[in-house]
Amino acid sequence: MSHNAKLRTDRLVFYENDVDRLETELDGFLELSGARCTMLVDREGHLVSRRGEPTQASQEAIAALVAGSFAATQEMARLLGEEEFTSLFHQGLHDSIQVQLIGNRTLLAVVFDERTNLGMVRFYAQETAQRLEQIFEEILARPQEEGGGLSESFSSDAARALDELF
Repeated sequence: MSHNAKLRTDRLVFYENDVDRLETELDGFLELSGARCTMLVDREGHLVSRRGEPTQASQEAIAALVAGSFAATQEMARLLGEEEFTSLFHQGLHDSIQVQLIGNRTLLAVVFDERTNLGMVRFYAQETAQRLEQIFEEILARPQEEGGGLSESFSSDAARALDELF
């Protein structure tokens, strides 16, 4: 498998239209569920999108911690004889967070407070997860456009450009 093909299978490439579709789903979820905010995070902890009310903490830090917490939970599942756990929930005095696996690469993190409840969040998150998974499958199945993606010489070209800059 070429380096370019490996990057494509390891990471999804999002175009503006893809992000618009994802954010439309997230906005609809927030309206129905009454949650404060939602984030799409890849399993490596990179923030894909965030919608809803702003959080007091760094969004990137929350995304990284969500992915780390989910990874730890996956190891716990393995130790208990499960293939994986697909969701996790943390309850606080004022705010709570639910994290749900979408496909095998993305996490849907939902922050909510007393304006809603876990049952509403889980119900609408399940529906939203199915629609998001369909979008991700369409993105993955999309044929790579001729000339799209990274060229085979991308790494060496980038290194040469950085050497010239510094």
